[in-house]
Amino acid sequence: MRVFITGASGWIGSATVDELLAAGHQVTGLARSEASAAALEAKGATVLRGDLDDLDSLRAGSTDAEAVIHLANKHDWANPAESNRAERAAVQTIGDTLAGSNRPFLLASGVAGLAQGRPSTENDRSPWSGQEAPRGGTENLALDYLDRGVKSISLRFAPTVHGDGDHGFISAIVAAARATGVSGYVGEGTNGWAAVHRSDAARMIRLGLEKAPAGSLLHGVGEVSVSTREIAEAIGRGLDLPVVSVAPEDAQEHFGFIGAFFAMDLSSSSAITQELLGWSPTGPTLLEDLASGSYFRA
Repeated sequence: MRVFITGASGWIGSATVDELLAAGHQVTGLARSEASAAALEAKGATVLRGDLDDLDSLRAGSTDAEAVIHLANKHDWANPAESNRAERAAVQTIGDTLAGSNRPFLLASGVAGLAQGRPSTENDRSPWSGQEAPRGGTENLALDYLDRGVKSISLRFAPTVHGDGDHGFISAIVAAARATGVSGYVGEGTNGWAAVHRSDAARMIRLGLEKAPAGSLLHGVGEVSVSTREIAEAIGRGLDLPVVSVAPEDAQEHFGFIGAFFAMDLSSSSAITQELLGWSPTGPTLLEDLASGSYFRA
């Protein structure tokens, strides 16, 4: 299958490119820099130069492909409104291009805010709609295209897609520990985070492309819940720092932008996804990755 991927040189995207190429798919990756283009070409992927704001490139890549996987996001925590605007414009452009074709359109989403007081499941619908919503409400926007002949599929990732080289949320928590001299958790630290290893996330995406029916809500989750206190304790061991509780009202100041997320319960199940796709996560757990020392290298 000819697959166009945005975010192809990113953390999840680069692993997805490898997974798809190994399975015999043809991949075209969107690249905004010479370095990203060179990395994709070295893998054997075709390069389309452009970025998330280059809607003409998004149209061209989507027109020529048999399927689109949208993983790119600006992740501008200083200006979330701009990230939401760009994300919504990109999804609308891809959806309009694919309309009437019944081609697969897989897009990245998350498990945050799907449920309270229990792990979220694939049966939970996203409450987010409109450009002001997180990620510009694009999961529901993409699903609206089902009625327009697009095979939309949501890829809901755990808050941490971890592994050696990760520069995401766990790295931000490690950076906060280094900066403050303590490894903190919020309140009692009993709230849990779902987690998935990067290799498992990439394999789920490939299986979702090949097997998932239109309208599927897939959960990229390997572990239902790892308590934030356990995460803080593992970071404390790795950096040889004391482990402390941070008051909820101080979380933003202590952790930076990640504080609001670290205070949330983001547990989630992937039981339905595993049964649907025949997917079983096999990568290292989050605590195993932290114990390996990869997050603590200078």
